[in-house]
Amino acid sequence: MTSSFPASTVLGYPRIGPDRELKRALEAYWEGRSGRADLEETGRRLREDTWRRLAALGLEGLPSNTFSYYDQMLDTAVLLGAVPGRYRHDDDLTTYFAMARGAEGIAPLRMTKWFDTNYHYIVPEIGPDTVFSLDAAKPLAEVREARALGLETRPVLVGPVTFLLLSQAAPDSPDGFVPLDRLDDVVEVYARLLAALAAEGVGWVQLDEPALVADRTPAELAAVEAAYGRLGRLEHRPALLVASYFGDLGDALPVLAAAPVEAVGLDLVRGTARGVDALAGKTVVAGVVSGRDVWRTDRDRALATLLAVRERAGRVVVSTSCSLLHVPYDVERETGLDPALRERLAFAEQKVAEVADLAALLAATPGRLLPGHPAGHERPHASRARSTEGRAPYAVRAAAQAEHLKLPLLPVTTIGSFPQTGELRRARAALAAGEIGEAAYESMVRAEIEQVIALQERLGLDVLVHGEPERNDMVQYFAEHLDGFAVTRHGWVQSYGSRCTRPPILYGDVRRPEPITVRWARYAQSLTSKPVKGMLTGPVTIVAWSFVRDDLPLREVVFQVADAVREEVGDLEEAGIRVVQVDEPALRELVPLRRAEQAAYLEWAVEAYRWATSGASEHTQIHTHLCYSDADQILAAIDALDADVTSIESARSRGRLLGAVGGFPRAVGPGVYDIHSPRVPDADEVEHLLTETLRTVPAERLWVNPDCGLKTRSYEQVEAALANVVEAAARLRERPGLSAQA
Repeated sequence: MTSSFPASTVLGYPRIGPDRELKRALEAYWEGRSGRADLEETGRRLREDTWRRLAALGLEGLPSNTFSYYDQMLDTAVLLGAVPGRYRHDDDLTTYFAMARGAEGIAPLRMTKWFDTNYHYIVPEIGPDTVFSLDAAKPLAEVREARALGLETRPVLVGPVTFLLLSQAAPDSPDGFVPLDRLDDVVEVYARLLAALAAEGVGWVQLDEPALVADRTPAELAAVEAAYGRLGRLEHRPALLVASYFGDLGDALPVLAAAPVEAVGLDLVRGTARGVDALAGKTVVAGVVSGRDVWRTDRDRALATLLAVRERAGRVVVSTSCSLLHVPYDVERETGLDPALRERLAFAEQKVAEVADLAALLAATPGRLLPGHPAGHERPHASRARSTEGRAPYAVRAAAQAEHLKLPLLPVTTIGSFPQTGELRRARAALAAGEIGEAAYESMVRAEIEQVIALQERLGLDVLVHGEPERNDMVQYFAEHLDGFAVTRHGWVQSYGSRCTRPPILYGDVRRPEPITVRWARYAQSLTSKPVKGMLTGPVTIVAWSFVRDDLPLREVVFQVADAVREEVGDLEEAGIRVVQVDEPALRELVPLRRAEQAAYLEWAVEAYRWATSGASEHTQIHTHLCYSDADQILAAIDALDADVTSIESARSRGRLLGAVGGFPRAVGPGVYDIHSPRVPDADEVEHLLTETLRTVPAERLWVNPDCGLKTRSYEQVEAALANVVEAAARLRERPGLSAQA
């Protein structure tokens, strides 16, 4: 007999640790400062602390298997035995981290964004010959760990359809093959897994299918029907919750409604209850507490939604809209925030408490709608008219910049940041704690800029950067200098692996009280005759990587930030900075998952970028940068940004963008050095990548650069890699047929 689903749950929980314990354990393990036993003990302790805390907060349904040493998609590939042969090693952790980070002479698997979030996942490779085999050790071990604490859990797994839709074809796959072609084989492994979990006494399993909230073809919907028809008809299995999030299920909802599964999870924050009547007879896990923002839940509105779903569908469970992986741990630790603002906030711990409270309130409320609850509405705000006309045509700009900058063919540059040393991080923390003065800190920053400029000149780069030693993060640094933002001390959120960010909280109108970057850019330029790039973060990215106020249309918030960026571009130009990079890596990230909504977003997002940069003169070279975001899907919008130079990740994805960017009418820099891996490419490897790039991009429009900023690497790695990059570019410049001057 299937047990009823608990009255309250969450779809997942943060795993990096309240004080980034997992980050530190991972990096110590990678660097050889600790062993496997230390890493595993940290993981065990974090899982135990999470389960105990969730239970203490009153949550009834506890998830397990949401912990990961790197990424849940990578975990699923290991679970299914989908490990490419080049990564296999006698030690399973060595194999695992080779897939995530690469190994000597072996590039890692591709990495990209998890839907429209700033979380990155590892993209599995699936081919016609991939041999699938079950490795159920991890989910079974976590079930047993929780039971040792007296707690029952629900294993959480990436569902088979989403896993295959988000995977990529193995390099040797024939034309026309897609990973979804292997659905039957993958579902058989899931069937064996469910049988193993049933034998372990597991009552419920959660299968995450967020890919179903995007537009899906009839063939893909048929795959959903086939997968869950097969799994649902298993004789010995736990009850199944198929969880969706990040939007409406749309055409997939009736497919899941007809499937023999016991529960369906709906995101009722980003999505709606439209069509929920079809789920009558199933348990609806209603995501009414947002897992994507940090604002307290409107309790009356959430309860009204829960009552409406209960009236139309029957059995309702209170949940978060998605995993709480995307929010920090506990707002109560943020004692430095304005108390009035803090009262409006809810981090993961507070959201779990909201779920438990709503479940109790729902149970105590009669089965009818609350009378007179106001309908939601968006406050009207008039947008100021902004003209993005103003810059000369690209051909005019390119000629003016060539004369002004006098760069060689295949100019070499970096994306912006240089390694953030432990000394710098400690000094920044000491400054915040009042342990050192501003003068001592600025002296250290000045010395670091001098070192970075000298290093680039010695290596022979052509357009330099100041290295950003004064910046903690490419968004937080700007938030700290703009009105309307608040920043946290402990609000860490995992981006990928051990990488974490502290998203600022954008709560009010944005204004720039004074210049932000000009002082250090001017100082760096005073140290060299070569051009130094001014480094700015674009308006879409600043907003995308913040927790944003919900009382204004997103477009208006982005344009407020664009006004501030425009002012900064003008001040850099006035200070004599001849190259300004305005990064927009989140442009792809915010693209709506449904095609019908995408054109409108891209139109205003491009308009905001052009507004931020269109005040620059024709002599000032505007760069932009995008990374790890499937940029090939929005190349027309990237082109419409009208930047003079666009750098895009390419090395990690092994040049998958090259054919597409070959049609760019302006200069491009497909990355030749994967900075998210510790391996150092040699000059031959870089020369090969550049040679391949020259097949599609003319030499006079090709720039040479890493995939992304160098912040996470060591100086030893960076110096060796950049020396090889410069050498490869120099070799190519001497080839017959290449001009001496762009």
